[in-house]
Amino acid sequence: MLNILDKIGDWNPQLMRELKGRVKLFPVLITTGISFLLQGILFLLQITSLPGEKYSVGDKYCKLGEGYRNERRLLENAATTIQNEIYKYSSKINYDAEKLNLAKEQLKINKLGQDKINNILSSNNVFCPQSQIDYTGWWTEHNKYMFLALTGTFVFVLLIAGTYLLINNLTQEERKGTLNFIRLSPQSESSILLGKMLGIPILIYILVGTAIPFHAFVGLSLGFNLIQISLFYLMLGACCFFFYSGALLFALVSQFYRGLQPWLGSGAVMFFLYIISATFGTGFPLNHAAVWIKILVPWDSIIYLFPNLSSFNSVNYSYSGLMDSSNSMLTELQKLQFFFIPVGSTLFGFIAISLANFGFWSYWIWQGLLRRFRNPNATVISKVQSYWLVASFQVILWGFTLQHSINSYYPHTEYSYKKVTGFSGFFDLNQQIIPNLFVILFFNIVLLTGLTIILSPQRQTVQDWARYHTVSSSSRQGWWKNSKLRDLLLTDKSISVGAIALNLGITLAPAVVWLLISPSLNIHQTDSLDVIINEIGRFKSILAIGMFVAIAMIYVTIFQRMLMLKTAKRYFWAVGTITALAFIPPIMLCTSAIDPTKYPLHWLISTFPWAGVYHSSTPEIMVVLLAQIGVLIFLFTRLTNQVRLAGESSTQALLKNKTKV
Repeated sequence: MLNILDKIGDWNPQLMRELKGRVKLFPVLITTGISFLLQGILFLLQITSLPGEKYSVGDKYCKLGEGYRNERRLLENAATTIQNEIYKYSSKINYDAEKLNLAKEQLKINKLGQDKINNILSSNNVFCPQSQIDYTGWWTEHNKYMFLALTGTFVFVLLIAGTYLLINNLTQEERKGTLNFIRLSPQSESSILLGKMLGIPILIYILVGTAIPFHAFVGLSLGFNLIQISLFYLMLGACCFFFYSGALLFALVSQFYRGLQPWLGSGAVMFFLYIISATFGTGFPLNHAAVWIKILVPWDSIIYLFPNLSSFNSVNYSYSGLMDSSNSMLTELQKLQFFFIPVGSTLFGFIAISLANFGFWSYWIWQGLLRRFRNPNATVISKVQSYWLVASFQVILWGFTLQHSINSYYPHTEYSYKKVTGFSGFFDLNQQIIPNLFVILFFNIVLLTGLTIILSPQRQTVQDWARYHTVSSSSRQGWWKNSKLRDLLLTDKSISVGAIALNLGITLAPAVVWLLISPSLNIHQTDSLDVIINEIGRFKSILAIGMFVAIAMIYVTIFQRMLMLKTAKRYFWAVGTITALAFIPPIMLCTSAIDPTKYPLHWLISTFPWAGVYHSSTPEIMVVLLAQIGVLIFLFTRLTNQVRLAGESSTQALLKNKTKV
């Protein structure tokens, strides 16, 4: 045991430090006892409903009861037929007293038969023989209950409790000052953070780990193989790594919420799990660009790995609602594609794309962790990293956009993903892309907003850059190395306008390329491009994109200028100002009942001009766009002057004044 601890200490001293403080006899025994107690309670809850000698015939697992139910269904069908005969022979046209009386007599006999069966099925005194009880079906269903309960418990305990413990530990170490000593240690950032990730939730790991044998045993008894169960644990581990990484980053950047970080972090995880599950409900189509956020929640992996887990069919008895919902979700998952590659058609393909998605976001979170851990004042990511993040995010969005979808086929016929032979329709790529443009736009706006907040430095940082960048650039060779544009795009301490402009260009590049080539993609001359090409016009659409760029850059410039103020709480004022500019004018136009179809110019000159593009002429749009560009140039000029003045030291200003005198 000591050798193992020594090896752990040599491999990761931080992990050894965390384990020494937590892996003690009493806490481990309590945690293990709680785990076994909960497993026992779960098992006993199922055993209490085990059919016994007084198991009613009408209960679910009595085979005789199913025979009675079948007989009752036959009588109900016969009663319907007899009732139709009564209606027939009681009418004036087909009236027949003899047949009518005979039918009424048959209906009475039928009713007596149904009442007899209902009395047997509902009676608590008619018991099912032990030999007629389906114990196999009972155990199968209740094993599913236990397996599903354990699976859900693993997810919630690991994600919610684990994130709480990680955030709470970092905030306590920050408050006590011990985190600064850890920062000064010779260990690498990744070693320290990984040690905390593995060591802090160790009691949670023990709680779940002691339940894994029972969970695996129940899964094997249900017919799931070790590969399926092992892949679930792998997916759960990847999910934990992603959420734990996010929890560590949240703890490092959320210094404004002292004391509330653990609750906010774990609450955010719970809210995320709920909102994604509620938004993308069971059977929700997956042929859209937002799939990447859906598969960050482990429910889809559970459905794919353990199909029909939430349904049970025994002796022709089924919970049809649960079975249909589970099957419909599995069907949608199997249709999942990435750049038309059917990644969802196989289990390993779906697991691979899910792991790649977790890996992508975990990688970028760790870039922020590595930057912020040693230097709490550093930005979460650098400007260069932001370009790679935005570009790779476009690959994800457009990859999940480019899928074969039933709604993108003409005619809209049910499309079989397993057998295309004999299908007379054709796929329209434009029809698939157009609905996803709004999804792509939404996520890009969220990303660019976050990058604007992250990459925009405050007054002192910009002042230092403006004061010293001339000195540092004078020693460089070449035009590009001495260029201020290079500093705007690559230097983290410079203003963020150039970096956001480049990121904005990266996000819009795929959409602009598609807009230019979309007519050539419409080889079957469908109506998918009628609005964009024929009604609005391609040139007006490009102008609308230009207006979006101009408005966005105006917001970024104003935001950066607000951060240059000398007042306290600059971020608060900057965010409030941009929010007011973005939302108050459109809200005022809506509340004033100014219809964009009748008064498009009012909307064009607002902060939401796209509502008036459809009903505006090209010259009007160009004039408004030129006006926006003029405003942007004016604001950017004022910003650069403000930066230049902020960079002048008091000595430089004094010498300049003496020279003028």
